[in-house]
Amino acid sequence: MKIKEVIAILDELAPLSYSEEFDNTGLLVGDYETNVSGILVTLDTLESVVDEAIKKGCNLIVSFHPIIFSDLKKLTGKNYVERVVIKAIKNNIAIFSLHTALDNSWNGVNAMICNKLNLTNRRVLIPKKNTIKKLTTYVPEKHSQNLLSELFKAGAGTIGNYSNCSFSIDGTGSFQGNKESNPIIGSKGELRFEKETLLNVTLPAHKKSDVLESLFKHHPYEEIAYELTTLENNNQHIGMGMIGELDTSDAEIEFLKFLKQTMNTSCIRHSKLLDKPIKKVAVLGGSGSFAIPNAIKERADIFITADCKYHDFFKVEGHMLLADIGHYESEQFTKELLVAYLNKKITIFAVLLSQINTNPITYF
Repeated sequence: MKIKEVIAILDELAPLSYSEEFDNTGLLVGDYETNVSGILVTLDTLESVVDEAIKKGCNLIVSFHPIIFSDLKKLTGKNYVERVVIKAIKNNIAIFSLHTALDNSWNGVNAMICNKLNLTNRRVLIPKKNTIKKLTTYVPEKHSQNLLSELFKAGAGTIGNYSNCSFSIDGTGSFQGNKESNPIIGSKGELRFEKETLLNVTLPAHKKSDVLESLFKHHPYEEIAYELTTLENNNQHIGMGMIGELDTSDAEIEFLKFLKQTMNTSCIRHSKLLDKPIKKVAVLGGSGSFAIPNAIKERADIFITADCKYHDFFKVEGHMLLADIGHYESEQFTKELLVAYLNKKITIFAVLLSQINTNPITYF
């Protein structure tokens, strides 16, 4: 199996097209055509992680965080980023990162936090915009069902929890080919009025290329008329953060104890206790203070995230409890998620969980 094939498998879980604009996801070091001998999964790619990959015979590191985040203009080994890249290149080890693509995934970082906290009735906290498209095309009636079936196979017709979604209208279309045309119906120069079906299907933005390829392959006309538009609908399965509910309400102190133990954190920084029960819980792994207004709007009783600054704790203004559990702590289970997912998909070589604790923060 080549690296590009592993990437295709990961793209099913977390399409790179849903990465945030500021991010640097994808293959950072290596060749797409390289055969994979083994995969090491980590949260961060440090020199010690590259050493571990060498020792365990893994030539592909799947890292949540990208080791190369900003411009890398020189490779002199003056900092840890350059040293990691140099060591990886010298030892023919590829590095791939998912980061915010997995943040935005329905089964990604925040789903793992929800799993650990046993949250139900989950939904995305900040749905990602412009991720649902609509394709409209016109096809002869007798070809409409076959074309629709092929579009479904390519990934069209999905929205939220539904699949095979479409809308069609039968009508009459007209066309007249010139002398250079090659019509499958009628002849050159003939004005035709043909019974046609107008087909409308929704599709995820990341399936655009596959769906259009299927359209061009299976539509019978020489010249295909189609429209592709972006819908305003919120995507229920793509976006930052999640919000869910506990089966039963819990007192603030008891929930914080449960949170501290479950997330293996030595310290929870939190806003003033409100003496209110905790039932509705919002989560956002990593640096998530930007989502405080969203959590308040959704009437969360507590918002769990990381990297909150001093003034962020003022922003909750008594609406909810804000809990900062630490960046590493909020994302630590992402490694388990990726290993479990890849092991279900790949059986011809080892997919290993890195044993290196890459958390740069220690607590006294």
